[in-house]
Amino acid sequence: MNIRICMYAAIILIVATIGIASANDLTEKEELGKLLFFDTDLSVPKGQSCASCHDPGFGFADPDSSRAVSMGAIHVRFGDRNSPTAAYAAYSPDFHYDEDEGMYVGGQFWDGRAANLTEQAKGPFLNPLEMNNPSKQSVIQNIRNSDYVDLFEDVYGVGALDDVEIAYDHVADAIAAFEMTDEVNRFSSKYDKYLAKEVSLTKEEMRGLKLFNNPNKGNCAACHPGTSGPYADKPLFTDFTYDNLGTPSNLGMLGDSPELMEYYPFYYQPLAPNFNPAGLDFVDYGLGGIVGEQDEMGKVKVPTLRNVAITSPYMHNGAFTTLKEVVHFYNTRDVPGAKWPAPEVDMNINTDELGDLGLSNDEEDAIVAFMETLTDGYE
Repeated sequence: MNIRICMYAAIILIVATIGIASANDLTEKEELGKLLFFDTDLSVPKGQSCASCHDPGFGFADPDSSRAVSMGAIHVRFGDRNSPTAAYAAYSPDFHYDEDEGMYVGGQFWDGRAANLTEQAKGPFLNPLEMNNPSKQSVIQNIRNSDYVDLFEDVYGVGALDDVEIAYDHVADAIAAFEMTDEVNRFSSKYDKYLAKEVSLTKEEMRGLKLFNNPNKGNCAACHPGTSGPYADKPLFTDFTYDNLGTPSNLGMLGDSPELMEYYPFYYQPLAPNFNPAGLDFVDYGLGGIVGEQDEMGKVKVPTLRNVAITSPYMHNGAFTTLKEVVHFYNTRDVPGAKWPAPEVDMNINTDELGDLGLSNDEEDAIVAFMETLTDGYE
């Protein structure tokens, strides 16, 4: 949608005001948030932390790319979605409906069900498919027994753990504070160095960049803007809106086969049918399932493309395993004879900006080459 480009300048103002801290100079609250983020004692059974599904070595996404979804603390339980990166999530505006543009914007999770980063941090601890704590009390008790309990009281005051509800809010607040630091949001990719005129892109990468931005070719920047707005020196490659891309279900991609059971185990949820009573008939309605509006069914949040080369698999359900496959899908979804499976949700599909882009195989490869420059840690 062309209005996405207009929205980007306003949304990206958050870059200037969010207060990203230096990785080498964490405040006490940010340090506490980091300890909470990496603490494997805050799950039941112990062994899983936020970092288990948001590993800094894998762009703050799940390091296990052998499955479409993440394994929970109980190892026969799995979520229904691909874990999104936690990096750069801090820049998303609070979830809201933009009356002027007529669309939902911001929030956290693929479906926007958490208004902001602090609310998002509260979810995984109590989710039986994730960290599986039976109650907030369970989380707080483990923090009382932790090595950093004194730091918690230094940050939030003596007795800060006495009231479970208030203490739980503090936990989420500290984790969000850590996720706002530049230890999580590094802006240290080759592309960042290119913008700073410290390196040059290769001929292939530059070709990919031009195709990425060309509204008559790749058109990727329509939803993943990288060169517009007053803060184009630190582009986020998302406009924080929601789209149904016509992504097939994993059942459509793989069929009812042993491979499907291993790659997308959510369908089967052994010994716990209440987690997916629909079985193979499960349909993810995304944003529409949260707001209850027919016009939003099948839409999911546009993710950042930063670190995208190391955060496989792709799409909200992990249906694609390589960037090449994603670009080819965007390019050929609506081309007769392309033979892509039917979309999981066949309404509200974006047909304006993708589906038949007319890219050659070499042009697809060039776009992939450009996206590979968005990985942090370039030396």
